Amino acid sequence: MMSKKNIVTVCLFWVLSTTCAQAQNVYPSFADLAEKLIPSVVNISTTHDKEDIANEEEELNNHIETTVNSIFNAPLSNKVSLGSGFIIDENGYIVTNNHVIDKAKAISVILADDSVFEAELIGKDAKTDIALIKINTNKKLTPVTFGDSDKIRIGDWILAIGNPFGLGGSVTAGIVSAKSRDIESGPYDNFIQTDASINQGSSGGPMFNMAGELIGVNTAIFSTNGGSMGVGFAIPTNSIKFVIHELKKHGKVDRGWIGIKMQPTTLELNQSLGLSGNKGAIISEVTPNASASKAGIKAGDVILKFDNHEIDNTKNLSRIVAETPIGKKVAVEIWRNKQRQKVELTIEKMPEEKAPQKTIPLQDSEANDVIENEEPNWIIGMNLSEINADLMEKYQLPADTQGLFVLDVQSGSDAEKKGIRKGNIILSIDKRPIVDMTDIQNALQEAKLANNRPVLLQIKAQDQLYFVAVKSLSEEE
Repeated sequence: MMSKKNIVTVCLFWVLSTTCAQAQNVYPSFADLAEKLIPSVVNISTTHDKEDIANEEEELNNHIETTVNSIFNAPLSNKVSLGSGFIIDENGYIVTNNHVIDKAKAISVILADDSVFEAELIGKDAKTDIALIKINTNKKLTPVTFGDSDKIRIGDWILAIGNPFGLGGSVTAGIVSAKSRDIESGPYDNFIQTDASINQGSSGGPMFNMAGELIGVNTAIFSTNGGSMGVGFAIPTNSIKFVIHELKKHGKVDRGWIGIKMQPTTLELNQSLGLSGNKGAIISEVTPNASASKAGIKAGDVILKFDNHEIDNTKNLSRIVAETPIGKKVAVEIWRNKQRQKVELTIEKMPEEKAPQKTIPLQDSEANDVIENEEPNWIIGMNLSEINADLMEKYQLPADTQGLFVLDVQSGSDAEKKGIRKGNIILSIDKRPIVDMTDIQNALQEAKLANNRPVLLQIKAQDQLYFVAVKSLSEEE
C-alpha cells in the first residue's frame, strides 16, 4: 500500500507536470525564432578621444536612454561605449542608432560568431537617431527581413535583441504596449512602446514580430534607475526605410519641405474654426516665398489632406512632407473660412537649420513696471496693453510690431491654462489682425453672440508663433 507521503509526492509531481504542460501550451517558445534571428544582430563598440568626453557625457545624460560606459573601466583617454545594430544586406551594411556612434573615433562590430570588424560610417541622421555603417568581409551575412510596422497591433508579441550592459547578444520578449508615442526626442517621433526588457547598450538593436520580420529599432527607455522598467521605445521600420535609403545613397538625408510651422489641432481650436471633430494640422506660421506661401497657404489654415494622405497630427504631416520627393507637385486640401479648399504646391529641399537667435527674457515684474501708472485692461483673464514706445524700446520689438502686449495673466484663467504668459503678444483674433483694444473687444462680442464660442488667438512668444482657442468669457463674467 502506498503511504500518504508517497501519494502527496505523486500528486505534487502530477500537478507540476500538468502545470508545465499547460504553460507550454499557453505560452509560446521563442527558441526557434531566436535561433534564426540572432545571426542578424551585432554588438557595436566605439572609442572616443578625451576632448569629446565632456560634451558627450552631457548629451548622453540628456538622452532618455543611451549607450553605457564600458563596464571594464576603460581609460579616460580612450573611452569605450557599447551598443547594438543589425545587418540589412549581404554587402555588410548595418543599421544602429546615431547616438551609439556619434563622435566616435573608431567603430568596431562584433558578429554573432564573435568575429570582429572595423566599421566605416556611411551616414547618420540626428533627427531620427539612425546611423548606417558598413563592414567589409567575405563571410556570408544574414540580413534581417523588413516587415510592415503599421500592421502591428497593441498586444502583439515581439522579440527584442541587443547588447545590454555589454554582456553580449541577449533576447527578451514582450508585447506592443502602445503605438505612435511622442516622447519629444525629435521632430518625427512615432515610437512603438513595449514592455520587453530593453536596457542600456540595447540601443540600435532590432525589434521583431512573430514572423521574424523587423518592425522597429530599439532606441530609448523610460527609467529612474538606469535599468529597464518595462517602458521601452522603438523607431518603427516604416519610419526608417526612407532614412536608410538616403544615407546609403547620399550619406545624409535630404528631406522635402514646404515652409510651414504647425501645431496639433484640438476640439476647441477646431470649434473656433468651424471645423467638426479633432483632425488635421493647423498652420501657425508660413515662411515668405516658400512653397506653401506661393500656393496661397496662410497661418490659421488647417491641412486636412496632403498628397492623398489623411492628416491626423503634426508628426504625421511632418514625416509625409519630409519623405515626398523634392520637386514633386502635390495636391493639398485645407480648411479655410469654414469650407474645404484645394491648392497645389511643389516640394522643395529642406534648408539647413540656423542657430536660434538670442532673445531678451521677460522677468515676471518687468511688464507691469513699464506702464505701472496706467489703468489695467483685464480681458478674458489677461491684462493687455497696446504696443507703445516704452514697450518697443524696452523689449527691442521691431518697428512694425502690432497687436496687444500681455502684461499679466490671471491665475487659473483659461488663458493661463492655454499657455499664454507675460510678455506674449496677441497678433490676431479669429484670424483678423489686432491693431488696438477695440479690435479684440469687437471680436469678443461676436463670439459671445455665437453661443460664447472660443476665440482663436494668434500668439507670438519670443520667436515662436502659435494659435490657441480661449473661452470668450472670463471666469468672472
